Amino acid sequence: MRKIKITLRILLVLFFATILHYGLPQHDVVRVVNTYQERQDLNDWTRIFWASPDDQSETLINRDVQFIQTVKKRTFLLGFIPRDATEPMVYRNEDTGFSWPFYFKFDTANLQTEADDLRSTVENPKWAVLTHYGWRNPYFSAFPNAIAIRPVDGPNVTVIPWFNIFFFITLAVLLLFVRAMWRQFRERTIDPLMGKAEHRVDEVQAGVAERRGRMSRWMDTWRKKENRSTPPE
Repeated sequence: MRKIKITLRILLVLFFATILHYGLPQHDVVRVVNTYQERQDLNDWTRIFWASPDDQSETLINRDVQFIQTVKKRTFLLGFIPRDATEPMVYRNEDTGFSWPFYFKFDTANLQTEADDLRSTVENPKWAVLTHYGWRNPYFSAFPNAIAIRPVDGPNVTVIPWFNIFFFITLAVLLLFVRAMWRQFRERTIDPLMGKAEHRVDEVQAGVAERRGRMSRWMDTWRKKENRSTPPE
């Protein structure tokens, strides 16, 4: 039973960690290579990797999506340590509207214009920090969604994810607060009820034992009478 509880807790933590890794903002140092627009089919289960900014998009089986092609600076430790190597990365540029994740993005056209303005070549590079959420998976045709882009002086800039830091601090404080409330509730409400229930069970067991003892003593008296009344052979 203990192993089952530990397994369920690990699965629950992994589930929420996956959601947070997908939905929280991430920052990439990139050089914009090109921008384009392409019609995408949305008629299978991979639709979950695309935004749903309005009710109409739920009924469409395909729509035009804007993309930003970049060369991304590779990093270690979730983006904290930059590497000298680069890799290609393609981002989609979709409004999120009021749907999840709650970025309330409505400026797709402006972001596409900013990305166009930052296009550059290897000989004369322009580097930028692109904020996004989501994953890149070529097998499922999944692309991270670009949220914002801003120019920087070079590829070795250090980006501190302040939002994620404050988010996890707030989450930790909230979890500790909920844990404290639960422990207080358990001590004041559940533990006394459990104590009363255990006391009641003990009383019932004691009553049953007492009745069994009376029955046993009563049976013993009958056995003694039967022994006295039986004549010797």
